[in-house]
Amino acid sequence: MRKNVDIADRRILAALAEDGQASAGELAERLGVTAPTIRTRMKSLIAQGLMRVAGLVDPFQLKGLTVALVGIKLMSHMQLDKKLEEIADLPDVNWAAVVTGRYDILVEIVLGEDISGLYDFLDRDLSGVGGIASSESFVVMKARRKWIPLPRGARTWFAENT
Repeated sequence: MRKNVDIADRRILAALAEDGQASAGELAERLGVTAPTIRTRMKSLIAQGLMRVAGLVDPFQLKGLTVALVGIKLMSHMQLDKKLEEIADLPDVNWAAVVTGRYDILVEIVLGEDISGLYDFLDRDLSGVGGIASSESFVVMKARRKWIPLPRGARTWFAENT
């Protein structure tokens, strides 16, 4: 369920989207409110699950990372939400979404290894979810304006293999 935010929260979110490192004091000055107001509202946005503070990386500038999209067709739509959650919880998944069109679910994965990581994801992780009729994979060769948080699996691999 989508949640409504007021104009002040939207202004804070927009300012942070521009510069995620801005301090509460800088944001307060820019937005014409006090720093405690900014901190309180940010804590509330985080607590409501509307905002998360994270370091974003450009995976195409870092050696060792592979980004792929995977289109998934399910055997049945009976448990669509459950399957979406199970797939989104896999360690290499950056995001997963129910979509219209040819696939039921579209997934972005970030792998901390070469193409063999894609094979492992499809063979081990995705097949372990069950209920999948078919999948199609697309390795992203180049992208622009692609800033992402590293999913759990890529964070672990990256930290251990540098």
